[in-house]
Amino acid sequence: MSQGQRMSQEQIIISNQSEDQLRLDKLLAQELGDFSRSYIQKIISAGGVSVDGYPLYKKAEMIAPGTEVEIIIPPAEDSELEPEEIPLEIIFENKDCLIINKPAGMVVHPSQGHPTGTLVQAVIAYAPEIEGVGGVKRPGLVHRLDQDTSGVILLAKNDRAQGEFQDQFKNRKVGKVYLALVDGRPPSPKGRVEVAIGRDPKYRQRMAAVQDREGKEAVSEFFTQEEFSKHTLLKVSILTGRTHQIRVHLAFLGCPVAGDKVYGRKNPSLPLSRQFLHAHQLSICLPGETEQRTFEAALPEELEAVLGKLKQGVIGS
Repeated sequence: MSQGQRMSQEQIIISNQSEDQLRLDKLLAQELGDFSRSYIQKIISAGGVSVDGYPLYKKAEMIAPGTEVEIIIPPAEDSELEPEEIPLEIIFENKDCLIINKPAGMVVHPSQGHPTGTLVQAVIAYAPEIEGVGGVKRPGLVHRLDQDTSGVILLAKNDRAQGEFQDQFKNRKVGKVYLALVDGRPPSPKGRVEVAIGRDPKYRQRMAAVQDREGKEAVSEFFTQEEFSKHTLLKVSILTGRTHQIRVHLAFLGCPVAGDKVYGRKNPSLPLSRQFLHAHQLSICLPGETEQRTFEAALPEELEAVLGKLKQGVIGS
């Protein structure tokens, strides 16, 4: 039973049936396939695992062959999210995940000012089993995209898959490629930006390029795809996942994302109602597989139209 389906706490007895001692968290993780090792470790730390009535608080406790371990799985937290029937463009789906092409303008999860119409509310209407996976407010989420950034986004359908995906993101084993049209051009056709990102000291709702000690490490690589008279189409690969990373890094280089009124021009240089930033590709290893797969979302029609007009010289000259 997945975390999202539990209505009450569950008592489970696990026995070490191997011939060797096993770490407590490893034993439980391999026997409870729906739950990630990190989630099980939280239960251990909270005193939810015991042997012969004595709680075990150490995840690395060695369990002898034949020993029975009792674990109490707490009930999933009650979710306040209301499912909403909103159409979704599904790129890929299996028992472990949903990969969606998120449209620009859609907020990923409810927040102040955006209580409804979000991606997760659409997802729990489509796949109710996701509700409760990984947390009440952000069920199934592994990563996120800004409201006005379109493209590929991944959601996990169960706790184990979410844990595996999160480990890949944490260990930088995921490929994330974006398409960005920028004002002007970067200082070189291709390059790497290693500049820390933190809160803007003047405008706290914004992020900024800061000194290393004041922010978090952020690494982006860019490659020129096409040059126009006053704009450049870039392919951007991010090795870290900081808030507004691409937008901040490109602005730092002096070539902000076209249509970005926060980090770029207040008056857009092109007829755009949104920033020209699209999550084009996501490469990741799915649970049970050993090779990465790459999932792709084509540029939305409104961005393709702007590119077409740039190529024709109708705009941007």
